[in-house]
Amino acid sequence: MAGRTVLSGNDKVTATRLLSDQRGAASLEMTIVSLFMMLGLVLPLTDLAVAGFRFDAAHQALRDMGQRTQYSNLDATDPTSISTWQSSLPTTVSGYTVSATVKCGDAGTAAPCAGTDFPKYYIFQTSFTLSPIVLGSVLCSTCTVNYSQRFQ
Repeated sequence: MAGRTVLSGNDKVTATRLLSDQRGAASLEMTIVSLFMMLGLVLPLTDLAVAGFRFDAAHQALRDMGQRTQYSNLDATDPTSISTWQSSLPTTVSGYTVSATVKCGDAGTAAPCAGTDFPKYYIFQTSFTLSPIVLGSVLCSTCTVNYSQRFQ
């Protein structure tokens, strides 16, 4: 190591003094810690946030479709009425393709329903895609969202 020389006075910083202070170690550690924080914490949280926002938007589109169907009458015992009802519904809501089906009874058999089958309910379904940066093995790439609503 370089020590104090005759030319350097007591008030000058030398290499030995810098090495003993290790002033550059904090900046190097901060770079490593920042990189770890970005890769280890922020990117996975970003993936989860995007998935949550897309799920909420898809679920809200299904709820909007459910709200619309509250005001359209449906005879669940007549297959013609069911197909007319399904064709009258919009195919997309808020940019999400929504499919609607009618189910009968507790087991969820497909319509047309027998007159005594209760409950009768709608099932709405949509899907959205994700492209996660870090959590690709944990999150779904094509996620399906279901929403059901009883009408009788």
